[in-house]
Amino acid sequence: MTHNLAEIDAKGYWRAVVRLTLSLLAIWFIVSYGAGILFRDLLDNVSIGGAPLGFWFAQNGSIYVFVALIFYYCRAMNRLEKKFNIEG
Repeated sequence: MTHNLAEIDAKGYWRAVVRLTLSLLAIWFIVSYGAGILFRDLLDNVSIGGAPLGFWFAQNGSIYVFVALIFYYCRAMNRLEKKFNIEG
């Protein structure tokens, strides 16, 4: 289905997509770099399954968060496409 450009707020859509992408990248950065490297010593006081939490985040946690962010991104983009009338 094609849409008339007058029906689509292209700048608003692009702003929303960039804001979503940057927000999710910031979360991933905080989890992977922050929890796995910067705050590792603090997090190592807690353990998960016998492994220190900082080590767990460095090895596993950031991957799990990344996969969860992919699913969230997919749902959020579907909502944005409906909101800005860009459904295919």
